[in-house]
Amino acid sequence: MKRDFVVPTDLDPLQRHPKAAAPGEPIRMHNPLCFGCGAESTQGLHLEVRAADGFAVETSMLVEPRFEGGPGVIHGGILSTAMDEVMGTVPLLIGPSAVTVHLEVDFVAPVPIGSTLYLRADILGRQRRKVYVEAVGHLGDPSQPVVVGHSIFVTIDARQHFAEHVENSAMADEYKQRMSRP
Repeated sequence: MKRDFVVPTDLDPLQRHPKAAAPGEPIRMHNPLCFGCGAESTQGLHLEVRAADGFAVETSMLVEPRFEGGPGVIHGGILSTAMDEVMGTVPLLIGPSAVTVHLEVDFVAPVPIGSTLYLRADILGRQRRKVYVEAVGHLGDPSQPVVVGHSIFVTIDARQHFAEHVENSAMADEYKQRMSRP
């Protein structure tokens, strides 16, 4: 695994957001059509990410035959999507929505079709709007990772960030109505 990902030393103190999910509770879904977590995404992963202790989240997923890449193993793009989803959820424990600005995924070992993949993401630190995150995936033994990821997320004002793209959503009318509320 490469270790070029650098977390700054002058980090802001972390504080769990008062409205954050408690350990064991699901993290709220941000978009019903999200490919990673959306319940209404017909082809999506349907990940249910749950808050863990501290500044961490966890999920698991059955590696379904439809996720096949190489013979008998998960496609790297699907695995990267699952990593992005779990890492993108953990910033919600400390504040507002955030979007991915950097994502790196190290594929440590093949992930077989039919297995259950366990993912955990931890906040490594925050510096102003940047949130540094690490995620590890395993097949039942946390000491034997099959995938490791690092990412940087930037907190956003979701209404402003998505305003010019909401027209492209299958839920455009609903989102426009939500965005017009004070």
